[in-house]
Amino acid sequence: MKRSKLKAPLISGIQQIGIGNVSVYDTWEWYRVHLGMDVPVFDEAAEAALMLPYTGGEPRSRHAVLALNLNGGGGAEIWQYTTRVAQPAKFEIQLGDLGFFCAKFKTRDLKTTHSYLSKNNTVSDIQRSPSGQDHFFLFDPFGNAIELVGADSWFSKTKFHTGGVYGMTIGVSTMEKSIAFYKDILGFDKIIYDQTGNFEDLAYFDASDNQFRRVLLTHSKERSGPFSKLLGAAEIELIQSLDRSPKKIFENRMWGDLGYIHLCFDIVGMDLLREKCKNYGCPFTVDSGDFDMGEAAGQFAYIEDPDGALIEFVETHKVPILEKFNWYLDLRKRDANKSLPTWMLKAMGLNRKTKPVN
Repeated sequence: MKRSKLKAPLISGIQQIGIGNVSVYDTWEWYRVHLGMDVPVFDEAAEAALMLPYTGGEPRSRHAVLALNLNGGGGAEIWQYTTRVAQPAKFEIQLGDLGFFCAKFKTRDLKTTHSYLSKNNTVSDIQRSPSGQDHFFLFDPFGNAIELVGADSWFSKTKFHTGGVYGMTIGVSTMEKSIAFYKDILGFDKIIYDQTGNFEDLAYFDASDNQFRRVLLTHSKERSGPFSKLLGAAEIELIQSLDRSPKKIFENRMWGDLGYIHLCFDIVGMDLLREKCKNYGCPFTVDSGDFDMGEAAGQFAYIEDPDGALIEFVETHKVPILEKFNWYLDLRKRDANKSLPTWMLKAMGLNRKTKPVN
């Protein structure tokens, strides 16, 4: 099945989360050491010229690193303004506020990961989620909430017991509308739990006495596409506050300011997805069209979830295999459902950073 013959767009998995910060290398170094995000896909300074709806109507210069953990899972796009200082929220962000609140990372051994992270970070106790699964929370040194959860979806086995991004906890205002959006657009069609009340496992966020509705979503079908083997399975937790009026996490701030700035999905079939989103009522707000930078080529686009959180889509057309021999792979000539060979995906590990990056 070539891309031209697709009848519907494919979601290959969570490609990455965007993390706005004020020091790209300090931030990357923490994620490299503590969560094994040690394989750079790119490390570049450039101008974000197409994000005008979210950058005050002006192109903004930035420096970004996309780092992966080859155990599998999504990456972290660590993103820093270079011509302005990224701004924090002007209020204390609370669980249930609207947008991306807490990134989920996966682990093979929750107790070992808990012990390791406890040495240099303030972590919660290991708690039991509404599904009966053990998990725990921490904040990175930059104020971003992180959840560690067990998972069965792995690509390879490195020295790290953690993997990459496994999902996101998202504050929503209208649960049914958000469930429909993440199901219909992004394929999270399976409800693991849907519970209302107060929850002891949220004590780390001083939220165990608050009333919430929590819905955990995953996908019933295994993801397909060129990078699906690496990205693996994922989950989305939607949280609605029932006893206060939530605020938008990025209210009166720009994309690229401090915090989780977007949730990015690797996709195949951008033209089909553009039409699907338009018909659903969430048209692309940013649309790159085709780009070719020599080393890579493809398309990217953004939409907003029902509460304005930014969802990014990236479709890769060309990837470098051996640049010095001018050897590139045109993904448009491959079966859209077929993952890239394991050896090819593992070859990214040749750039692994084993020493401090800053």
